[in-house]
Amino acid sequence: MTLLAFENVSKSYGASPALTNVSLEIPAGKIVGLLGPNGSGKTTLIKLINGLLQPEEGRILINDMEPSPATKAIVSYLPDTTYLNEQMKVKEALTYFKTFYQDFNLERAQGLLRDLGIDENSRFKKLSKGNKEKVQLILVMSRDARLYVLDEPIGGVDPAARDYILNTIINNYSPTSTVLISTHLISDIEPILDEIVFLKDGKVVRQGNVDDIRYESGESIDQLFRHEFKA
Repeated sequence: MTLLAFENVSKSYGASPALTNVSLEIPAGKIVGLLGPNGSGKTTLIKLINGLLQPEEGRILINDMEPSPATKAIVSYLPDTTYLNEQMKVKEALTYFKTFYQDFNLERAQGLLRDLGIDENSRFKKLSKGNKEKVQLILVMSRDARLYVLDEPIGGVDPAARDYILNTIINNYSPTSTVLISTHLISDIEPILDEIVFLKDGKVVRQGNVDDIRYESGESIDQLFRHEFKA
């Protein structure tokens, strides 16, 4: 079953095209890497999914619905910047999510926080950068969403924090859900990916099953990315 579909989607900023005639289908039950160099269109694609931008051409379908308040109820989004007030306590963030998202699993979030030894009474300004990112990921992954959109979830954290974040992603989504991860840390994320989408200059240049692509190319996804994008 296709959970996310782009049908000939184009988006420009003035005279500068950001996405050009993008078509892709992402099935349910997969962890998908959205990969490409800076300026490839990843952020624009993510904003279109979340309804923060509108396409000029084409159509986007999430569970057979165009982006709308109805899709926001089934999409859980982790932006690449801190989105919580530094003065806020962790428990206040839990209350906020519980209030605004009917699918938020408070017990799951509290259990994950206990595993980390993070006090719910801590203010975000007192947490390390790694713990802030972990808490934000816990909030997002504690929703029982259909589509999780994670923008650079492991950027700027130490290797131990990366391992925790990757394990949290793997263990907290269901077979009927999909996780879309945008990242430039491909070697770290590759072991958990089922499928990849390569974006270059606003176009999809490669999409498919990770194992099939490795077999056909004889390279890891990280190696293939470096060759295709001369990274």
